[in-house]
Amino acid sequence: MSEKKMISWNVNGLRAAAGKTFFDAFHELDADIFCIQESKLQEGQIELDLPGYYDYWNYAEKKGYSGVAMFTKEKPVNVSYGLGIPEHDKEGRVITLEFPDYYVLTCYTPNSQNELKRLDYRMEWEDAFFAYIKGLDQKKPLIYCGDLNVAHEEIDLKNPSTNRRNAGFTDEEREKMTRVLTNGFVDSFRYLHPEEKDAYSWWSYRMKARERNVGWRIDYFIVSERLKDRIQGASIHSEILGSDHCPVELKIDL
Repeated sequence: MSEKKMISWNVNGLRAAAGKTFFDAFHELDADIFCIQESKLQEGQIELDLPGYYDYWNYAEKKGYSGVAMFTKEKPVNVSYGLGIPEHDKEGRVITLEFPDYYVLTCYTPNSQNELKRLDYRMEWEDAFFAYIKGLDQKKPLIYCGDLNVAHEEIDLKNPSTNRRNAGFTDEEREKMTRVLTNGFVDSFRYLHPEEKDAYSWWSYRMKARERNVGWRIDYFIVSERLKDRIQGASIHSEILGSDHCPVELKIDL
């Protein structure tokens, strides 16, 4: 068993991030597995030179939208894209890497959007995704990460009272996360830092939100409960700029 370091970062457009801090952060963080969300790319739109890593991409059909990627030092034994459900797999939101003893998955959960116009779809997605991760977890332990587009508890955002019916903090979305965390999975950050306040991974570009740390914690590493005692570290790299999200980190013995 050895300690693995994993990073997840919603880069909000990889081409833009690559022109800012992405490469410096990538090399400085030196993760065993590095996951990104919201790449906003189609195949062939960027040239990345990341020696020592295998790379896997899932693109949305719609140009300049969504998309995820994973970079791993260890070659997986299998790679799968999406949930295996056509209606949910058009937006390039999931990649699963299978290793001999565990799975690692990255996810960019659909945003419920202004006026919650996509909340109904989000609920369908949540049910399909939950069934998918439960199926994986029955085979071997799972670590999944990404921009899950929900602040689970009031401690996870600066202004809970004024956001009660806003996308990312509706009762419906929070209940779906509660279902995950009461059915065999653990939020690694809260497991190690149950009372830590003002720990956020996303800030609006408006109103100097990041300078004032008016943020939300919506980027996670979730692990199968049977791995919780192997969690060695869970941190949020709010010092790393280049996106409206910052990278989040997991260190775990595997």
